[in-house]
Amino acid sequence: MWNDTEVPLAVFFTFRSYGTWLHGDERGSVDRYQNIHGTPRIPKNAKWKTFNEGLLNRPPLVLNAAQRKSVERAIIDTCEKRNWDLLAFNIHTNHVHIVADIRAKKPSQALIALKANATRRMREDRVWEDEETPWADKGSKRRLWNEKSVSEAIDYVINRQGDDLPDYDWW
Repeated sequence: MWNDTEVPLAVFFTFRSYGTWLHGDERGSVDRYQNIHGTPRIPKNAKWKTFNEGLLNRPPLVLNAAQRKSVERAIIDTCEKRNWDLLAFNIHTNHVHIVADIRAKKPSQALIALKANATRRMREDRVWEDEETPWADKGSKRRLWNEKSVSEAIDYVINRQGDDLPDYDWW
C-alpha cells in the first residue's frame, strides 16, 4: 500500500566516517549526478581514487568501539529529545545506518542534527578531540513511503550488516 501523503513514513539515513569511501574506490560510488535509486554506481577508477586520497587533509577515520558507543548514545538521545521514533540503527567502523520516523521534518536537517550530535557526544566522551568533523560530507537520506520499504530498510539495517562488532578494540 502506498502512502498518499507528502510525508514519508520514515527516513533511512546513512553517513560515513571521514575518508573511508572515496570516488574511484573498488566498491563504486555515487555523486550528485549519479544518485538515482536503482542506477549503477560509478565504477572503480584507480587514478580517481589516488587523486581523492591526495585531497584528504588527515587519515581516514575508522571508528573504534568507544567511538561507536558514543555515536549510539547520541543517536538515541537525539531521537528521544526530538520525539522521533528510532526504528533501527547500526554503527560500523566506517558508516552509520539509521531508520527513523522524523515527524515530517526535513531529512537534510535531521541528518545534520544526527551527525552534529554524534560529534558533540564523541567530544564530550573524549573519544574525538580533533577540531574537524569525524564525518564525510553529506550523507544519504532515503525517504520511505510505505510499510514495505520501512520493513525492508529495518531488516537491512538489523540483519544484513554482517556479524555484530565487539565492544572492545583488541581484536
